[in-house]
Amino acid sequence: MASIARSSLLRQVASAPKSAVATKPAFQKSIIANAARATAFHTTARRPLLPPLPQKVEGTVNDAAPVPPTDPSHGSYHWTFDRLVAASLVPITLTPFAAGSVHPVLDATLCATLLIHSHTGFQNIIVDYVPKYRVPRARKAFSWGLNAATVVVGLALYQYETNDIGLTETIKRIWKA
Repeated sequence: MASIARSSLLRQVASAPKSAVATKPAFQKSIIANAARATAFHTTARRPLLPPLPQKVEGTVNDAAPVPPTDPSHGSYHWTFDRLVAASLVPITLTPFAAGSVHPVLDATLCATLLIHSHTGFQNIIVDYVPKYRVPRARKAFSWGLNAATVVVGLALYQYETNDIGLTETIKRIWKA
């Protein structure tokens, strides 16, 4: 804060006429008072937006940090499944347009694959950015919210597929519009 106040004071004193500064000490006092008031208005204390998360210390300072058991396949099944679903979206998306026919089974497969792909992607975001050990209730709320949203979107896609034109026909109509 001192460097901010100092720079504005120096600017005001430098911009003042030399004769007024040399002859009138009251003029200097008013410049300093106004500058201090202006810099105090423009600068604020740095406060965090959110309070810190709850901290919990287990053990003492001399205890070793607990190391979880390692497993080489931990996470690899999820990663492989995510990549397979993402890679399968390309042919499933292109097949109806290349073949020129819209089949309900192919359309339902596309909707299910998109739904699974979206769900696992958002689930990975929740796992990465909402740690269970720091905010367990928020993690559970986000997970339940994701599950509820997935069910709602799945029901909406089912209704759209059975009672309306379907996803592939919608894409075709938008493309030709």
